[in-house]
Amino acid sequence: MYMLYLLLITYGAILLAEVVGDKNIYTISSLATRFRPSYVFCGFTIAFGIKMLVAVMLGDAIAGLPRYFVAFISTATFFLTAVAIWFKRSEDETNERDPESRFSKGALITLAAILFSEWADVGQIMAATLTARYQAPFVVWLGATLAMMTKGVFALLAGRSLRRYVPISILRPASAGLCVVLGVISALAPIFERQITH
Repeated sequence: MYMLYLLLITYGAILLAEVVGDKNIYTISSLATRFRPSYVFCGFTIAFGIKMLVAVMLGDAIAGLPRYFVAFISTATFFLTAVAIWFKRSEDETNERDPESRFSKGALITLAAILFSEWADVGQIMAATLTARYQAPFVVWLGATLAMMTKGVFALLAGRSLRRYVPISILRPASAGLCVVLGVISALAPIFERQITH
């Protein structure tokens, strides 16, 4: 019963913390306008699982990552995702014959976009803190990963809704532009944080 309580506490706390103002929501929504939902789902599920595993195992190291290093990696990832979205032809625009190739591209781009951005975010720090407090790494990892997957599904549904009602000729530049904006925000975040703390 205690483990179920901890699982639900971890899930709820991390889901609430992550849904408010998280950049990954916009990244997943953008990717969902370009790739099939199953490809994006597989990519972000693996990425979130890895990130939460690292948070549970190396909580103090994650929390102590230099802000400028995290910002650089996040910025580069967002810009590369923008390029991938811009140049990727959607299933509506091409007749690629190899579904396995499409799957690997969609899943890998999503995996990289999520895995290499937004380290040391509130969800990871919360997972690390809960692990240190309750000494139940598997339960915390499971609850945290399920919370992140739930957030990902919300973003995926938003992206698919956009794809259904907005022409791809508008979605491609809008999605790529959103990733560029997120990259600029990631690049400027450490500067603004430094000014606020001084």
